[in-house]
Amino acid sequence: MAPQTMKQWNVVKTGSFDEGLKFSEGPVPNKLQDNQVLVRFHGASLNFRDLIIVLGKYPFPQRENVVPASDGAGVVEAVGQAVTRFKPGDKVLTLFNQAHLAGSLTPESGATGVGGSVDGTLRQYGAYDEQGLVHMPSNLNFLEGATLTCAGLTAWNALYGLSSAAIKPGDWVLTQGTGGVSIFALQFAKAAGCKVISTTSSQEKADRLKKLGADHVLNYKEDDNWGETAKKLTPGGLGVNHVVEVAGPVTMKQSLKAIKFDGVISIIGFVAGQTKDQPTFLDCLTNIATARGVLVGSRLQFEEMNRAVEASDIHPVVDSKVFKLEDVRDAYKYQFGQGHFGKVCVEID
Repeated sequence: MAPQTMKQWNVVKTGSFDEGLKFSEGPVPNKLQDNQVLVRFHGASLNFRDLIIVLGKYPFPQRENVVPASDGAGVVEAVGQAVTRFKPGDKVLTLFNQAHLAGSLTPESGATGVGGSVDGTLRQYGAYDEQGLVHMPSNLNFLEGATLTCAGLTAWNALYGLSSAAIKPGDWVLTQGTGGVSIFALQFAKAAGCKVISTTSSQEKADRLKKLGADHVLNYKEDDNWGETAKKLTPGGLGVNHVVEVAGPVTMKQSLKAIKFDGVISIIGFVAGQTKDQPTFLDCLTNIATARGVLVGSRLQFEEMNRAVEASDIHPVVDSKVFKLEDVRDAYKYQFGQGHFGKVCVEID
């Protein structure tokens, strides 16, 4: 039986982590609707999106006083009387956009983001429609499972979401940095038999990327023209089939230099900030490339990814520094400093 109150975080204003995030006690949503599932959270993870929501820079729907974070893993505590997909005791994960079940994202399903317009996972309990949850892969613990909702599914969609250009053995994939999406893309690409070129900023991170299977690692601080360097590493110097573009405008020029004719650049974020000096749509023509915006993925893709995670026994990379729920503000600052490797996670007691 769930308690009456719980610990939770809320985004009470935008501008800074100190003023924008509030830790308090709130009511447990025990009164379930017929199709709802009450989840007792045990793990959550942060994404760049969570940071920019608090900083007031998120371009998609959000509401005031929302419980932040999309990524959560936990155990089903109770179910509504019409629920058929889950039972008490099941281990589950949250779906990023609660209404994005299959097919293309729509304005309606895009307005159902957990931690943005729907209360998120930085709390002890949450109630969600049964359609907005998936079973957690059986080979993962709660912190590992909590990394899949956003970063894992985004990487999966980037590599498999465009069916005509889904990765296949022998393809070359370029990833950027050591954040969650980039490391997932590396892991998924290697599991599919691809060659992977990764970029990073230090030898220590390069060594860790190679241990995860990266075939080549380029230091973008030492090589300003790493896009051309990456292209030269591919057979015949033709370029890479896929670029998982997470840094944004400041790296797009290099991504275009690296891409193969008819290759795909999946544009996912802008963690490196903005710049006025950036490519235009015409560059897609001159490079005969497809640039595709990716906003996470559907439940169908989530379930496909989870089957692959189990079949290949893929374990998400969790940063060595794990935070407690009461220390979430420190976790935000830690991720903002970009010193992490893999996913920044929160343990929820």
